[in-house]
Amino acid sequence: MRITGAVLETSGASAPYAQSRPLTVQELELDPPGPGELLVRIEAAGVCHSDLSVVDGNRVRPTPMLLGHEAAGIVEATGDGVEDVALGTQVVMTFLPRCGECDGCRTDGRLPCVPGTLANNAGTLVGGDRRLHRSVAGEADQDVHHHLGVSAFATHAVVSRTSVVPVDLDVPPAVAALLGCAVLTGGGAVLNAGRPAPGATVMVVGLGGVGMAALLVAAALGHEVVGVDPVPSKLELARSLGASQALHPDDAASRGLRAPVVIEAAGSARAFETAFALTAPGGTTVTVGLAAPDARAAIPPLTLTAEARTVVGSYLGSAVPARDIPRYVELWRAGALPLERLVSARIGLEDLPEAMDRLAEGSELRQLIEFAPPATTSHP
Repeated sequence: MRITGAVLETSGASAPYAQSRPLTVQELELDPPGPGELLVRIEAAGVCHSDLSVVDGNRVRPTPMLLGHEAAGIVEATGDGVEDVALGTQVVMTFLPRCGECDGCRTDGRLPCVPGTLANNAGTLVGGDRRLHRSVAGEADQDVHHHLGVSAFATHAVVSRTSVVPVDLDVPPAVAALLGCAVLTGGGAVLNAGRPAPGATVMVVGLGGVGMAALLVAAALGHEVVGVDPVPSKLELARSLGASQALHPDDAASRGLRAPVVIEAAGSARAFETAFALTAPGGTTVTVGLAAPDARAAIPPLTLTAEARTVVGSYLGSAVPARDIPRYVELWRAGALPLERLVSARIGLEDLPEAMDRLAEGSELRQLIEFAPPATTSHP
């Protein structure tokens, strides 16, 4: 079938992306779903730093690639062997497939799925195939790589069954999309990696989409939450979302604040050092942000020993999506997790270069691409 999507031609383009235009919206051919796969009509897709990191070259991925990994949509067709997801089901897409059988999956979320990671690095689906192609003048049709098994910056996607979690239609697409990355990553940093004691204070350094999701989940679970970020508008939003304090990093340091669990969600060496400095004796620093591959941070080894500290890395919030997403849905239904407030802008596919610029500047939480539903659907 013919679809429309945003393709990254090469990584490492220079900013501003509104001028260099590394992403182009174009028509592509999408194969039908193969065995164990689904065809999903995309309803909403979030713009995340993991997308930006491929655009700016910090995360090496094969190109051309159809970007987008945080999304939700409606199942329109299934391949052979998919018997537990009906047509018309809403699914949340997750950027790390879970086969449930490999050594990584047997760690209960601590390590990523081995075949899923290999497929993501190669730009294929879990089975090793590419379902995206495009015509190039004077040449044979060209394969287009998948981004993290999803490629959601498009009207439709073919994905592995292991890359989706069904959710009921009462969850709005804008909320469902955020569950696939921002909430899994930020919330999981609290639930699965930090594991604060009941009533313990949780501090979050870096209040982008992931960091603010961590703040929301921690607050929903009854923890006192402190937000740390240099952007005043994000501090103001953190206070309105339940943070008892929201401070510039310099202010947090000068006041001598420390917490038993500190989440670093900015993806920079400086933020990691700040988070470590703000962690109390006996406490846990969780780093969930994706720093540049060549980034280096300095922390005093003596502090680890003398204060019995723990540093934990958490990829995708150490999540098992099929286990964790239903829990976040229930918190949302109960009114404890107002995920709608993470959406800072609603955009179209053609707005992606400018959206990447705003993301790089740190001025946005989640910019959301919304696709108009077909005229024949009754789904809101």
